[in-house]
Amino acid sequence: MKRLSVSNALIAIILGLCAIAAVFPFYQTLVLSLSTLLDRKAGGVMLFPRSIDLSSYQYIFHEGKVVNGLLISVFVTVLGTLVNLVVTTTGAYALSKNSMPGRNVILTCIIFTMFFSGGLIPYYLTIQSLHLQNNLLVMILPAAVNAFNLILMKNFFGSVNPALEESAKIDGANDFSILIRVVIPVSLPIMATMSLFYAVDRWNEWYLPMLFINDINLHPLQLVLRDTITNLSQSINSPTGQQLASQMQNVYPESVKSAMIIVSAIPILMVYPFVQKHFNAGVMIGSVKE
Repeated sequence: MKRLSVSNALIAIILGLCAIAAVFPFYQTLVLSLSTLLDRKAGGVMLFPRSIDLSSYQYIFHEGKVVNGLLISVFVTVLGTLVNLVVTTTGAYALSKNSMPGRNVILTCIIFTMFFSGGLIPYYLTIQSLHLQNNLLVMILPAAVNAFNLILMKNFFGSVNPALEESAKIDGANDFSILIRVVIPVSLPIMATMSLFYAVDRWNEWYLPMLFINDINLHPLQLVLRDTITNLSQSINSPTGQQLASQMQNVYPESVKSAMIIVSAIPILMVYPFVQKHFNAGVMIGSVKE
């Protein structure tokens, strides 16, 4: 049995403490969302919940706005991530070829956008001219590609062994077939990493709908939760809110806010285990200079 050295034990302890520090706030939020008003009055929330109560979750789901926002966020995340991957993969593969005409000029223009933007007013006018206001596509098309992710994927495609593509060309494959059947299957780490990056971005999207979507029925989950938290006191004091709160004696603002945080975080956290295997390899891309 391999003995654990003092230095490795110290590193393990430090990393363990860092992991606890990262997870504990989320755990404390979960405990608070399940606590009752009596627990709150009895001296705050402890390490373990004194009791488990789902009144806060019932409260935020009673109007249907959260469910509608959840469905919209799922739609935007799935379709948006798919669009992101298609645009980024095809663009990065083309730019990874030195024979592409105007490659350096295009790369320079892409890098330029990482440091400078046209400003909010030209951006707003562009979205308006494309008739994307009050349209769910406003959360997908303007963010179809991220310049940093595009360059990261281009560098990965550039490291793929050219012999694989040459063999495919000898067999009569065109560039599209080579990308689909040869390059992508050997690029699962970067594909998984990009999928997770883009999925998190699309799931947390709230800025674009805040600017361009006025119809509250088209608001994604993050915007619904933000509006609900902002107007929480007013909502609870409304006639409907008071009636519901009287039926749920354990509903109080801190518990409702914690429940909203949990509702918004759980779906995207469920994605991570499916890409974790490739994500570890993907985040190491470019970290080692050979």
